[in-house]
Amino acid sequence: MIARLLRIIWVVSRYRLDTLIPLHRLPWWLRSLLSLAPWRLMPVGPLPRSERLRLALETLGPIHVKFGQMLSTRRDLLPEDIADELKRLQDQVPPFPGREARALVERELQMSIDDAFAQFDTEALASASVAQVHGARLHSGEDVVVKIIRPGINKIMRQDMALLYQLARLLERIPEARRLHPVAVVRDYESTLFDELDLTKEAANTSQLKRNFKHSPLLHVPSIHWPLTRRGVMVQERIYGVPVADIPALEAQGTDLKKLAERGVEIFFTQVFRDNFFHADMHPGNIFVSRDDTANPQYIAIDCGIVGSLTREDQDYLARNLLAFFRQDYYEVAVLHIESGWVGEDTRANEFAAAVRAVCEPILEKPLKDISFGQVLLGLFQTARRFNMEVQPQLVLLQKTLLNIEGLGRQLYPDLDLWSTARPYLERWMKERAGVHSLWESIKRHAPELSHQLPELPIMAHQALMRTEQNQLQQRRQTESIQRIDRQLTRRGQQSSRRQRLGLIIVALALAWQPLSEWAGDQPWTLLSALAIGATLLIWN
Repeated sequence: MIARLLRIIWVVSRYRLDTLIPLHRLPWWLRSLLSLAPWRLMPVGPLPRSERLRLALETLGPIHVKFGQMLSTRRDLLPEDIADELKRLQDQVPPFPGREARALVERELQMSIDDAFAQFDTEALASASVAQVHGARLHSGEDVVVKIIRPGINKIMRQDMALLYQLARLLERIPEARRLHPVAVVRDYESTLFDELDLTKEAANTSQLKRNFKHSPLLHVPSIHWPLTRRGVMVQERIYGVPVADIPALEAQGTDLKKLAERGVEIFFTQVFRDNFFHADMHPGNIFVSRDDTANPQYIAIDCGIVGSLTREDQDYLARNLLAFFRQDYYEVAVLHIESGWVGEDTRANEFAAAVRAVCEPILEKPLKDISFGQVLLGLFQTARRFNMEVQPQLVLLQKTLLNIEGLGRQLYPDLDLWSTARPYLERWMKERAGVHSLWESIKRHAPELSHQLPELPIMAHQALMRTEQNQLQQRRQTESIQRIDRQLTRRGQQSSRRQRLGLIIVALALAWQPLSEWAGDQPWTLLSALAIGATLLIWN
Protein backbone atom coordinates (compact mmCIF):
# COMPACT_ATOMS: atom_id res chain seq x y z
CA MET A 1 0.00 0.00 0.00
CA ILE A 2 2.89 2.36 0.74
CA ALA A 3 4.28 1.68 -2.72
CA ARG A 4 0.93 2.53 -4.30
CA LEU A 5 0.71 5.77 -2.30
CA LEU A 6 4.19 6.75 -3.46
CA ARG A 7 3.16 5.93 -7.02
CA ILE A 8 0.15 8.26 -6.76
CA ILE A 9 2.33 11.06 -5.34
CA TRP A 10 4.80 10.58 -8.19
CA VAL A 11 2.05 10.78 -10.84
CA VAL A 12 0.56 13.90 -9.24
CA SER A 13 4.06 15.46 -9.21
CA ARG A 14 4.91 14.39 -12.75
CA TYR A 15 1.80 15.98 -14.24
CA ARG A 16 1.84 18.91 -11.80
CA LEU A 17 -1.81 18.48 -10.83
CA ASP A 18 -1.18 20.94 -8.00
CA THR A 19 -1.49 23.71 -10.60
CA LEU A 20 -5.19 22.83 -10.95
CA ILE A 21 -5.85 23.79 -7.30
CA PRO A 22 -7.15 27.37 -6.84
CA LEU A 23 -4.67 28.36 -4.14
CA HIS A 24 -6.31 31.73 -3.50
CA ARG A 25 -9.38 29.93 -2.12
CA LEU A 26 -7.41 27.89 0.42
CA PRO A 27 -6.56 28.88 4.03
CA TRP A 28 -3.19 30.63 4.39
CA TRP A 29 -1.63 27.74 6.31
CA LEU A 30 -2.57 25.25 3.56
CA ARG A 31 -1.24 27.59 0.88
CA SER A 32 2.03 27.83 2.79
CA LEU A 33 2.24 24.04 3.12
CA LEU A 34 1.62 23.46 -0.59
CA SER A 35 4.18 26.09 -1.55
CA LEU A 36 6.85 23.99 0.20
CA ALA A 37 5.86 20.75 -1.58
CA PRO A 38 8.83 19.17 -3.43
CA TRP A 39 6.87 18.65 -6.68
CA ARG A 40 6.78 22.44 -7.16
CA LEU A 41 10.45 22.14 -8.20
CA MET A 42 9.42 20.11 -11.27
CA PRO A 43 8.62 21.97 -14.51
CA VAL A 44 5.00 22.12 -15.64
CA GLY A 45 5.87 21.17 -19.24
CA PRO A 46 4.23 22.12 -22.52
CA LEU A 47 1.03 20.05 -22.16
CA PRO A 48 -2.19 21.94 -21.33
CA ARG A 49 -3.79 21.36 -17.92
CA SER A 50 -6.70 19.35 -19.32
CA GLU A 51 -4.41 16.83 -21.04
CA ARG A 52 -2.18 16.56 -17.97
CA LEU A 53 -5.24 15.72 -15.85
CA ARG A 54 -6.48 13.08 -18.29
CA LEU A 55 -3.06 11.44 -18.61
CA ALA A 56 -2.66 11.36 -14.84
CA LEU A 57 -6.04 9.65 -14.37
CA GLU A 58 -5.23 7.11 -17.10
CA THR A 59 -1.86 6.38 -15.51
CA LEU A 60 -3.37 5.87 -12.06
CA GLY A 61 -5.85 3.23 -13.22
CA PRO A 62 -9.54 2.28 -13.28
CA ILE A 63 -10.81 3.89 -10.08
CA HIS A 64 -9.37 7.26 -11.08
CA VAL A 65 -10.59 6.86 -14.68
CA LYS A 66 -14.12 6.24 -13.41
CA PHE A 67 -13.89 9.40 -11.36
CA GLY A 68 -12.91 11.27 -14.51
CA GLN A 69 -15.79 9.69 -16.43
CA MET A 70 -18.27 10.91 -13.83
CA LEU A 71 -16.78 14.41 -13.91
CA SER A 72 -17.00 14.47 -17.71
CA THR A 73 -20.81 14.41 -17.54
CA ARG A 74 -20.88 17.54 -15.37
CA ARG A 75 -19.94 20.22 -17.87
CA ASP A 76 -21.74 22.76 -15.70
CA LEU A 77 -19.16 22.22 -12.96
CA LEU A 78 -15.98 22.12 -15.08
CA PRO A 79 -14.11 24.46 -17.39
CA GLU A 80 -14.84 23.62 -21.02
CA ASP A 81 -11.32 22.47 -21.87
CA ILE A 82 -11.22 19.98 -18.97
CA ALA A 83 -14.73 18.65 -19.72
CA ASP A 84 -13.79 18.06 -23.38
CA GLU A 85 -10.59 16.23 -22.47
CA LEU A 86 -12.16 14.05 -19.77
CA LYS A 87 -14.80 12.99 -22.29
CA ARG A 88 -12.08 10.87 -23.91
CA LEU A 89 -12.01 8.69 -20.78
CA GLN A 90 -15.46 7.35 -21.66
CA ASP A 91 -14.21 5.05 -24.43
CA GLN A 92 -10.75 6.21 -25.56
CA VAL A 93 -8.48 4.96 -22.79
CA PRO A 94 -5.26 3.57 -24.36
CA PRO A 95 -5.87 -0.14 -25.16
CA PHE A 96 -3.63 -3.04 -24.31
CA PRO A 97 -2.08 -4.89 -27.30
CA GLY A 98 -4.30 -6.94 -29.61
CA ARG A 99 -2.00 -9.99 -29.40
CA GLU A 100 -2.48 -10.00 -25.64
CA ALA A 101 -6.25 -9.70 -26.13
CA ARG A 102 -6.29 -12.79 -28.39
CA ALA A 103 -4.26 -14.76 -25.85
CA LEU A 104 -6.63 -13.78 -23.02
CA VAL A 105 -9.69 -14.84 -25.04
CA GLU A 106 -8.16 -18.21 -25.91
CA ARG A 107 -7.18 -18.82 -22.30
CA GLU A 108 -10.68 -17.99 -21.02
CA LEU A 109 -12.54 -20.00 -23.68
CA GLN A 110 -10.06 -22.90 -23.70
CA MET A 111 -10.12 -22.91 -27.51
CA SER A 112 -8.42 -21.11 -30.35
CA ILE A 113 -9.74 -17.85 -31.76
CA ASP A 114 -10.40 -19.57 -35.11
CA ASP A 115 -12.55 -22.22 -33.42
CA ALA A 116 -14.55 -19.62 -31.53
CA PHE A 117 -15.00 -16.97 -34.24
CA ALA A 118 -15.11 -16.80 -37.99
CA GLN A 119 -13.43 -13.41 -37.70
CA PHE A 120 -11.75 -11.53 -34.82
CA ASP A 121 -10.48 -7.94 -35.15
CA THR A 122 -7.12 -7.52 -33.42
CA GLU A 123 -7.55 -3.75 -33.18
CA ALA A 124 -9.86 -2.66 -30.34
CA LEU A 125 -13.14 -0.90 -31.15
CA ALA A 126 -13.17 0.92 -27.82
CA SER A 127 -11.23 0.84 -24.59
CA ALA A 128 -12.30 1.96 -21.12
CA SER A 129 -11.10 1.75 -17.54
CA VAL A 130 -11.84 -1.92 -16.81
CA ALA A 131 -12.09 -3.63 -20.21
CA GLN A 132 -11.80 -3.16 -23.95
CA VAL A 133 -13.96 -4.31 -26.83
CA HIS A 134 -13.07 -6.05 -30.12
CA GLY A 135 -15.28 -6.67 -33.12
CA ALA A 136 -15.87 -10.27 -34.21
CA ARG A 137 -18.17 -12.49 -36.27
CA LEU A 138 -19.57 -15.86 -35.23
CA HIS A 139 -19.49 -18.90 -37.48
CA SER A 140 -23.27 -18.41 -37.81
CA GLY A 141 -22.62 -15.07 -39.52
CA GLU A 142 -23.80 -12.88 -36.63
CA ASP A 143 -21.77 -9.75 -35.87
CA VAL A 144 -20.77 -9.54 -32.20
CA VAL A 145 -18.41 -7.65 -29.90
CA VAL A 146 -15.99 -9.35 -27.51
CA LYS A 147 -15.37 -7.62 -24.19
CA ILE A 148 -12.10 -8.50 -22.42
CA ILE A 149 -11.03 -7.59 -18.88
CA ARG A 150 -7.73 -5.71 -18.70
CA PRO A 151 -4.83 -7.89 -17.46
CA GLY A 152 -3.44 -7.17 -13.98
CA ILE A 153 -6.27 -4.81 -13.09
CA ASN A 154 -7.33 -6.68 -9.94
CA LYS A 155 -4.12 -5.91 -8.05
CA ILE A 156 -4.19 -2.19 -8.85
CA MET A 157 -7.83 -1.85 -7.82
CA ARG A 158 -7.23 -3.61 -4.49
CA GLN A 159 -4.33 -1.29 -3.70
CA ASP A 160 -6.46 1.76 -4.46
CA MET A 161 -9.35 0.40 -2.39
CA ALA A 162 -6.98 -0.14 0.55
CA LEU A 163 -5.97 3.53 0.32
CA LEU A 164 -9.63 4.58 0.16
CA TYR A 165 -10.37 2.54 3.29
CA GLN A 166 -7.48 4.20 5.11
CA LEU A 167 -8.77 7.63 4.12
CA ALA A 168 -12.33 6.68 5.14
CA ARG A 169 -11.16 5.50 8.58
CA LEU A 170 -9.33 8.79 9.10
CA LEU A 171 -12.50 10.66 8.19
CA GLU A 172 -14.49 8.54 10.66
CA ARG A 173 -12.46 10.12 13.46
CA ILE A 174 -13.73 13.60 12.54
CA PRO A 175 -17.17 14.22 14.10
CA GLU A 176 -18.28 16.40 11.18
CA ALA A 177 -17.39 13.69 8.63
CA ARG A 178 -18.75 10.76 10.63
CA ARG A 179 -22.33 11.40 9.53
CA LEU A 180 -21.19 10.84 5.93
CA HIS A 181 -20.47 7.17 6.79
CA PRO A 182 -17.29 7.12 4.66
CA VAL A 183 -16.36 3.51 5.46
CA ALA A 184 -19.83 2.23 4.53
CA VAL A 185 -19.76 4.25 1.30
CA VAL A 186 -16.34 2.85 0.35
CA ARG A 187 -17.52 -0.68 1.19
CA ASP A 188 -20.53 -0.34 -1.11
CA TYR A 189 -18.36 1.15 -3.84
CA GLU A 190 -15.89 -1.72 -3.51
CA SER A 191 -18.66 -4.28 -3.94
CA THR A 192 -20.04 -2.69 -7.10
CA LEU A 193 -16.61 -2.01 -8.56
CA PHE A 194 -15.29 -5.55 -8.19
CA ASP A 195 -18.48 -6.95 -9.68
CA GLU A 196 -17.30 -5.37 -12.94
CA LEU A 197 -14.36 -7.78 -13.01
CA ASP A 198 -16.74 -10.73 -13.40
CA LEU A 199 -18.25 -10.50 -16.89
CA THR A 200 -20.69 -13.34 -16.20
CA LYS A 201 -22.36 -10.98 -13.70
CA GLU A 202 -22.45 -8.21 -16.28
CA ALA A 203 -23.95 -10.64 -18.80
CA ALA A 204 -26.65 -11.63 -16.30
CA ASN A 205 -27.39 -7.97 -15.56
CA THR A 206 -27.65 -7.27 -19.29
CA SER A 207 -30.10 -10.14 -19.78
CA GLN A 208 -32.24 -8.90 -16.87
CA LEU A 209 -32.33 -5.34 -18.20
CA LYS A 210 -33.22 -6.66 -21.67
CA ARG A 211 -36.17 -8.61 -20.22
CA ASN A 212 -37.37 -5.54 -18.33
CA PHE A 213 -37.50 -3.51 -21.57
CA LYS A 214 -38.55 -6.27 -23.96
CA HIS A 215 -40.38 -4.75 -26.98
CA SER A 216 -40.01 -1.27 -25.39
CA PRO A 217 -39.75 1.73 -27.75
CA LEU A 218 -37.64 3.48 -25.08
CA LEU A 219 -34.59 1.26 -24.68
CA HIS A 220 -32.82 -1.52 -26.57
CA VAL A 221 -30.34 -3.81 -24.78
CA PRO A 222 -28.08 -6.11 -26.84
CA SER A 223 -28.37 -9.89 -26.49
CA ILE A 224 -25.71 -12.00 -24.77
CA HIS A 225 -24.09 -14.97 -26.54
CA TRP A 226 -23.79 -17.25 -23.50
CA PRO A 227 -21.79 -20.17 -25.03
CA LEU A 228 -18.75 -17.88 -25.43
CA THR A 229 -19.14 -15.88 -22.20
CA ARG A 230 -16.80 -16.45 -19.27
CA ARG A 231 -15.63 -14.54 -16.20
CA GLY A 232 -12.98 -12.62 -18.19
CA VAL A 233 -14.68 -12.57 -21.62
CA MET A 234 -18.20 -11.62 -22.72
CA VAL A 235 -19.67 -11.90 -26.21
CA GLN A 236 -22.78 -9.91 -27.12
CA GLU A 237 -24.74 -8.58 -30.07
CA ARG A 238 -23.03 -5.76 -31.93
CA ILE A 239 -25.04 -2.56 -32.04
CA TYR A 240 -24.86 0.24 -34.57
CA GLY A 241 -25.93 3.57 -33.15
CA VAL A 242 -24.85 7.15 -32.62
CA PRO A 243 -22.99 7.94 -29.38
CA VAL A 244 -25.36 9.98 -27.23
CA ALA A 245 -22.72 12.66 -26.65
CA ASP A 246 -22.27 13.23 -30.39
CA ILE A 247 -24.84 16.03 -30.61
CA PRO A 248 -23.85 17.18 -34.15
CA ALA A 249 -24.40 13.65 -35.52
CA LEU A 250 -27.77 13.37 -33.76
CA GLU A 251 -28.85 16.73 -35.15
CA ALA A 252 -27.62 15.79 -38.63
CA GLN A 253 -29.86 12.71 -38.74
CA GLY A 254 -32.84 14.72 -37.48
CA THR A 255 -33.17 13.24 -34.01
CA ASP A 256 -35.86 14.82 -31.82
CA LEU A 257 -33.57 15.87 -28.98
CA LYS A 258 -36.40 17.10 -26.76
CA LYS A 259 -38.16 13.73 -26.91
CA LEU A 260 -34.82 11.96 -26.48
CA ALA A 261 -34.12 13.90 -23.27
CA GLU A 262 -37.63 13.27 -21.94
CA ARG A 263 -37.33 9.55 -22.69
CA GLY A 264 -34.05 9.45 -20.79
CA VAL A 265 -35.85 10.73 -17.68
CA GLU A 266 -38.66 8.21 -18.17
CA ILE A 267 -36.17 5.33 -18.56
CA PHE A 268 -34.45 6.31 -15.32
CA PHE A 269 -37.67 6.44 -13.29
CA THR A 270 -38.95 3.24 -14.91
CA GLN A 271 -35.80 1.37 -13.90
CA VAL A 272 -35.81 2.73 -10.35
CA PHE A 273 -39.51 2.48 -9.47
CA ARG A 274 -41.18 -0.02 -11.81
CA ASP A 275 -38.37 -2.57 -12.08
CA ASN A 276 -36.24 -1.70 -9.02
CA PHE A 277 -33.22 -2.55 -11.19
CA PHE A 278 -31.27 0.34 -12.65
CA HIS A 279 -28.19 0.76 -14.82
CA ALA A 280 -25.81 2.59 -12.48
CA ASP A 281 -23.00 3.48 -14.91
CA MET A 282 -24.86 5.62 -17.42
CA HIS A 283 -22.07 7.89 -18.58
CA PRO A 284 -22.25 8.85 -22.28
CA GLY A 285 -19.69 6.22 -23.32
CA ASN A 286 -22.23 3.51 -22.42
CA ILE A 287 -25.25 5.02 -24.19
CA PHE A 288 -26.08 5.16 -27.89
CA VAL A 289 -29.09 6.27 -29.93
CA SER A 290 -30.70 4.11 -32.58
CA ARG A 291 -30.61 5.36 -36.18
CA ASP A 292 -33.97 3.76 -37.08
CA ASP A 293 -36.70 6.21 -36.02
CA THR A 294 -35.34 9.70 -35.43
CA ALA A 295 -38.81 11.13 -34.62
CA ASN A 296 -39.22 8.57 -31.82
CA PRO A 297 -35.60 7.99 -30.79
CA GLN A 298 -34.67 4.86 -28.91
CA TYR A 299 -31.74 4.53 -26.51
CA ILE A 300 -29.26 1.65 -26.63
CA ALA A 301 -27.55 0.76 -23.34
CA ILE A 302 -24.36 -1.26 -22.96
CA ASP A 303 -21.93 -2.06 -20.11
CA CYS A 304 -24.28 -3.22 -17.34
CA GLY A 305 -21.46 -4.14 -14.99
CA ILE A 306 -22.77 -1.82 -12.26
CA VAL A 307 -26.47 -2.04 -11.44
CA GLY A 308 -28.43 -1.01 -8.37
CA SER A 309 -31.68 -1.72 -6.55
CA LEU A 310 -33.49 -0.38 -3.49
CA THR A 311 -35.47 -1.87 -0.66
CA ARG A 312 -39.24 -1.40 -0.82
CA GLU A 313 -39.00 1.04 2.10
CA ASP A 314 -36.35 3.17 0.35
CA GLN A 315 -38.41 3.11 -2.85
CA ASP A 316 -41.50 4.40 -1.04
CA TYR A 317 -39.65 7.08 0.92
CA LEU A 318 -37.78 8.25 -2.19
CA ALA A 319 -40.95 8.45 -4.30
CA ARG A 320 -42.87 10.30 -1.58
CA ASN A 321 -39.98 12.72 -1.05
CA LEU A 322 -39.72 13.47 -4.77
CA LEU A 323 -43.47 13.97 -5.13
CA ALA A 324 -43.57 16.28 -2.12
CA PHE A 325 -40.66 18.19 -3.63
CA PHE A 326 -42.38 18.49 -7.03
CA ARG A 327 -45.55 19.73 -5.28
CA GLN A 328 -43.46 22.20 -3.25
CA ASP A 329 -44.71 20.63 0.00
CA TYR A 330 -41.50 21.16 1.94
CA TYR A 331 -43.07 20.36 5.30
CA GLU A 332 -43.90 16.88 3.98
CA VAL A 333 -40.28 16.54 2.81
CA ALA A 334 -39.10 17.43 6.33
CA VAL A 335 -41.49 14.98 8.01
CA LEU A 336 -40.46 12.15 5.67
CA HIS A 337 -36.77 12.79 6.41
CA ILE A 338 -37.45 12.66 10.14
CA GLU A 339 -39.61 9.51 9.88
CA SER A 340 -37.00 7.70 7.80
CA GLY A 341 -34.19 8.59 10.22
CA TRP A 342 -32.25 10.63 7.67
CA VAL A 343 -32.17 13.47 10.20
CA GLY A 344 -32.41 13.29 14.00
CA GLU A 345 -35.75 12.75 15.74
CA ASP A 346 -35.28 16.00 17.67
CA THR A 347 -35.23 18.01 14.42
CA ARG A 348 -38.00 20.58 14.19
CA ALA A 349 -39.92 19.88 11.00
CA ASN A 350 -40.81 23.53 10.36
CA GLU A 351 -37.16 24.66 10.61
CA PHE A 352 -35.96 21.86 8.35
CA ALA A 353 -38.75 22.63 5.86
CA ALA A 354 -37.69 26.29 5.75
CA ALA A 355 -34.07 25.32 5.03
CA VAL A 356 -35.10 22.94 2.22
CA ARG A 357 -37.41 25.60 0.76
CA ALA A 358 -34.55 28.10 0.61
CA VAL A 359 -32.46 25.66 -1.46
CA CYS A 360 -35.14 24.17 -3.72
CA GLU A 361 -37.55 27.00 -4.44
CA PRO A 362 -35.17 28.91 -6.76
CA ILE A 363 -34.70 25.91 -9.07
CA LEU A 364 -38.26 24.61 -9.42
CA GLU A 365 -40.05 25.16 -12.72
CA LYS A 366 -36.78 26.17 -14.36
CA PRO A 367 -35.11 24.47 -17.34
CA LEU A 368 -31.80 22.73 -16.71
CA LYS A 369 -29.81 25.48 -18.44
CA ASP A 370 -30.96 28.04 -15.86
CA ILE A 371 -30.01 25.98 -12.80
CA SER A 372 -26.63 26.47 -11.17
CA PHE A 373 -25.97 22.95 -9.99
CA GLY A 374 -22.92 24.06 -8.02
CA GLN A 375 -25.04 26.48 -5.98
CA VAL A 376 -27.66 23.78 -5.38
CA LEU A 377 -25.00 21.36 -4.13
CA LEU A 378 -23.52 24.00 -1.84
CA GLY A 379 -26.95 24.76 -0.38
CA LEU A 380 -27.71 21.08 0.16
CA PHE A 381 -24.37 20.50 1.88
CA GLN A 382 -24.95 23.46 4.19
CA THR A 383 -28.44 22.21 5.07
CA ALA A 384 -27.14 18.69 5.70
CA ARG A 385 -24.44 20.04 7.97
CA ARG A 386 -26.80 22.26 9.94
CA PHE A 387 -29.29 19.47 10.64
CA ASN A 388 -26.75 16.62 10.97
CA MET A 389 -28.27 14.85 7.99
CA GLU A 390 -26.64 11.45 7.53
CA VAL A 391 -25.57 9.98 4.20
CA GLN A 392 -27.54 6.88 3.19
CA PRO A 393 -24.89 4.51 1.73
CA GLN A 394 -27.57 2.44 -0.02
CA LEU A 395 -28.61 5.53 -2.04
CA VAL A 396 -25.14 6.71 -3.08
CA LEU A 397 -25.21 4.62 -6.27
CA LEU A 398 -28.62 6.02 -7.18
CA GLN A 399 -27.47 9.59 -6.53
CA LYS A 400 -24.44 9.04 -8.78
CA THR A 401 -26.73 7.73 -11.53
CA LEU A 402 -29.06 10.70 -11.14
CA LEU A 403 -26.09 13.06 -11.54
CA ASN A 404 -25.18 11.28 -14.79
CA ILE A 405 -28.76 11.50 -16.09
CA GLU A 406 -29.08 15.17 -15.20
CA GLY A 407 -25.74 15.94 -16.84
CA LEU A 408 -26.77 14.04 -19.96
CA GLY A 409 -30.04 16.00 -20.10
CA ARG A 410 -28.09 19.27 -20.03
CA GLN A 411 -26.13 18.19 -23.10
CA LEU A 412 -29.08 16.85 -25.11
CA TYR A 413 -31.72 19.48 -24.42
CA PRO A 414 -30.80 22.30 -22.01
CA ASP A 415 -34.40 23.61 -22.08
CA LEU A 416 -35.67 20.36 -20.52
CA ASP A 417 -37.99 20.91 -17.55
CA LEU A 418 -36.91 17.97 -15.44
CA TRP A 419 -39.62 18.48 -12.84
CA SER A 420 -42.66 18.56 -15.14
CA THR A 421 -41.26 15.55 -17.02
CA ALA A 422 -40.75 13.41 -13.94
CA ARG A 423 -43.79 14.39 -11.86
CA PRO A 424 -46.54 12.73 -13.99
CA TYR A 425 -44.60 9.47 -14.08
CA LEU A 426 -44.15 9.40 -10.29
CA GLU A 427 -47.79 10.27 -9.64
CA ARG A 428 -48.90 7.50 -11.98
CA TRP A 429 -46.53 5.01 -10.33
CA MET A 430 -47.74 5.87 -6.82
CA LYS A 431 -51.37 5.53 -7.93
CA GLU A 432 -50.70 2.13 -9.52
CA ARG A 433 -48.77 0.93 -6.48
CA ALA A 434 -51.66 1.72 -4.13
CA GLY A 435 -54.43 0.69 -6.55
CA VAL A 436 -56.42 -2.43 -7.37
CA HIS A 437 -54.06 -3.36 -10.19
CA SER A 438 -51.09 -3.50 -7.81
CA LEU A 439 -53.11 -5.64 -5.37
CA TRP A 440 -54.09 -8.03 -8.18
CA GLU A 441 -50.47 -8.27 -9.38
CA SER A 442 -49.34 -9.05 -5.83
CA ILE A 443 -51.96 -11.82 -5.57
CA LYS A 444 -50.85 -13.30 -8.91
CA ARG A 445 -47.21 -13.12 -7.88
CA HIS A 446 -47.89 -15.03 -4.66
CA ALA A 447 -50.49 -17.37 -6.19
CA PRO A 448 -48.22 -20.49 -6.29
CA GLU A 449 -47.35 -20.09 -2.64
CA LEU A 450 -50.99 -19.45 -1.70
CA SER A 451 -52.21 -22.45 -3.71
CA HIS A 452 -49.70 -24.63 -1.92
CA GLN A 453 -50.82 -23.40 1.50
CA LEU A 454 -54.57 -23.36 0.76
CA PRO A 455 -55.24 -27.07 1.54
CA GLU A 456 -53.44 -26.65 4.84
CA LEU A 457 -55.46 -23.60 5.93
CA PRO A 458 -58.06 -25.59 8.01
CA ILE A 459 -55.28 -27.42 9.86
CA MET A 460 -53.33 -24.18 10.34
CA ALA A 461 -56.48 -22.43 11.60
CA HIS A 462 -57.20 -25.28 14.05
CA GLN A 463 -53.60 -25.20 15.29
CA ALA A 464 -53.79 -21.43 15.71
CA LEU A 465 -57.01 -21.76 17.74
CA MET A 466 -55.44 -24.49 19.89
CA ARG A 467 -52.39 -22.31 20.52
CA THR A 468 -54.66 -19.40 21.42
CA GLU A 469 -56.63 -21.53 23.91
CA GLN A 470 -53.40 -22.88 25.41
CA ASN A 471 -52.02 -19.37 25.76
CA GLN A 472 -55.24 -18.20 27.42
CA LEU A 473 -55.20 -21.19 29.81
CA GLN A 474 -51.57 -20.55 30.65
CA GLN A 475 -52.31 -16.87 31.28
CA ARG A 476 -55.20 -17.79 33.64
CA ARG A 477 -52.95 -20.19 35.54
CA GLN A 478 -50.25 -17.56 35.81
CA THR A 479 -52.81 -15.02 37.05
CA GLU A 480 -54.12 -17.47 39.68
CA SER A 481 -50.58 -18.29 40.80
CA ILE A 482 -49.76 -14.59 41.15
CA GLN A 483 -52.94 -13.99 43.14
CA ARG A 484 -52.20 -16.99 45.40
CA ILE A 485 -48.66 -15.79 46.04
CA ASP A 486 -49.99 -12.31 46.78
CA ARG A 487 -52.47 -13.68 49.35
CA GLN A 488 -49.71 -15.75 50.97
CA LEU A 489 -47.44 -12.73 51.18
CA THR A 490 -50.29 -10.70 52.69
CA ARG A 491 -50.93 -13.38 55.37
CA ARG A 492 -47.25 -13.70 56.10
CA GLY A 493 -46.99 -9.94 56.42
CA GLN A 494 -49.85 -9.90 58.93
CA GLN A 495 -48.31 -12.79 60.90
CA SER A 496 -44.93 -11.11 60.82
CA SER A 497 -46.45 -7.91 62.15
CA ARG A 498 -48.09 -9.79 65.05
CA ARG A 499 -44.81 -11.58 65.81
CA GLN A 500 -42.91 -8.31 65.75
CA ARG A 501 -45.38 -6.72 68.21
CA LEU A 502 -45.17 -9.80 70.50
CA GLY A 503 -41.36 -9.74 70.28
CA LEU A 504 -41.24 -6.07 71.31
CA ILE A 505 -43.49 -6.79 74.29
CA ILE A 506 -41.29 -9.71 75.42
CA VAL A 507 -38.10 -7.67 75.05
CA ALA A 508 -39.64 -4.76 76.97
CA LEU A 509 -40.83 -7.07 79.78
CA ALA A 510 -37.43 -8.74 79.93
CA LEU A 511 -35.67 -5.41 80.27
CA ALA A 512 -38.20 -4.27 82.85
CA TRP A 513 -37.87 -7.58 84.71
CA GLN A 514 -34.09 -7.25 85.04
CA PRO A 515 -34.06 -5.13 88.21
CA LEU A 516 -36.71 -7.37 89.86
CA SER A 517 -34.78 -10.49 88.95
CA GLU A 518 -31.61 -9.10 90.47
CA TRP A 519 -33.55 -8.14 93.65
CA ALA A 520 -35.18 -11.59 93.74
CA GLY A 521 -31.86 -13.30 93.08
CA ASP A 522 -33.03 -15.04 89.80
CA GLN A 523 -30.47 -16.64 87.49
CA PRO A 524 -29.22 -14.46 84.52
CA TRP A 525 -30.19 -17.11 81.94
CA THR A 526 -33.84 -16.19 82.41
CA LEU A 527 -33.17 -12.68 81.10
CA LEU A 528 -31.09 -13.96 78.16
CA SER A 529 -33.77 -16.46 77.16
CA ALA A 530 -36.45 -13.80 77.11
CA LEU A 531 -34.28 -11.49 74.97
CA ALA A 532 -33.53 -14.34 72.53
CA ILE A 533 -37.21 -15.22 72.12
CA GLY A 534 -38.14 -11.59 71.54
CA ALA A 535 -35.36 -11.05 68.99
CA THR A 536 -36.37 -14.22 67.09
CA LEU A 537 -39.94 -12.97 66.82
CA LEU A 538 -38.70 -9.59 65.59
CA ILE A 539 -36.63 -10.96 62.68
CA TRP A 540 -38.89 -13.89 61.71
CA ASN A 541 -40.94 -12.99 58.67
